[in-house]
Amino acid sequence: MYLGDGCISKASRTYTLRVTCDKRYPTIIARCRLAIDALFPRQRAGVYWRRSGCADVYQCSKHWPCLLPQHGPGRKHLRKIALEPWQQKIVDGEAEEFVMGLIHSDGCRVVANDRGVLSVRYHFSNRSEDIIGLFTAALDRLGITWRRSDKHTVSIYRKAATARMDEFIGPKDLAVPLNGVHYTT
Repeated sequence: MYLGDGCISKASRTYTLRVTCDKRYPTIIARCRLAIDALFPRQRAGVYWRRSGCADVYQCSKHWPCLLPQHGPGRKHLRKIALEPWQQKIVDGEAEEFVMGLIHSDGCRVVANDRGVLSVRYHFSNRSEDIIGLFTAALDRLGITWRRSDKHTVSIYRKAATARMDEFIGPKDLAVPLNGVHYTT
């Protein structure tokens, strides 16, 4: 989720990871919080409930630049975003979780009405070509067919592909809690 709606900022002696989530999806907020807590079991990530309809899941640590070396000055879409080999190994082993995190941060699942026939579609939108490349590579690894619908958007709309996405993502308001996920840290 960091690659989507996350950022790292430097304070006096530490760094703060902040992932902005939509308040309408409390289970996604809880999943994000539990994933961060898994990295630092002696700390607990906080949630700052903003009035604008967003909530920031955050945690302070001096280790964030080590764990997320994609951190740097400026916007993510204006700088190179590449995974370190150890990160790529994790993404390869947890491709579904990676795709889910990006859909939960910068994507959506819609039910379209095509001349009276309801069909599920997924869309992922990001301004970083590097992040789009990481997303589509994970989809390829999972055997999910996708296409670029415009410069910044990846669409998944074929019936078999959306059925496969529904196996591990589904509607955001029915997001599955983070129990039983086997992260390797």
